[in-house]
Amino acid sequence: MLKYRVCLRYFMAKENEVIQFIGVSDLSDADQATVNHVTMNHFDKVKRELQNITNMSIHVKTYQKEGSRQKYSLHVKVAAPTKIFDSSSSDDWDLARALHMAFEDIVKQIQHTFHSNRSRPDNK
Repeated sequence: MLKYRVCLRYFMAKENEVIQFIGVSDLSDADQATVNHVTMNHFDKVKRELQNITNMSIHVKTYQKEGSRQKYSLHVKVAAPTKIFDSSSSDDWDLARALHMAFEDIVKQIQHTFHSNRSRPDNK
């Protein structure tokens, strides 16, 4: 009975994790695969810092579509029960680099808010 409850709790937790992609359908198949791969790698890092994620949305915007190169702008929003973390300052010519910058900004905001990377204890 205990194993069944543990398995059920694990699968229910996986179903509650919501990642919403906005604007990804306008990208090429290779770019969609890049967004999916980088997001899944960084989702584990964000979840390690912030255990109770309720929603994560990734909004991809492309600029200069008619030229040979596209510029990507990313807005990543991570919602927790107590606070919403938003990164909207990431734009680059390389999609993977812009994604990495946005997720690193989110991790820095979480660490700054909750001080999860303390290297010294409080001496009170």
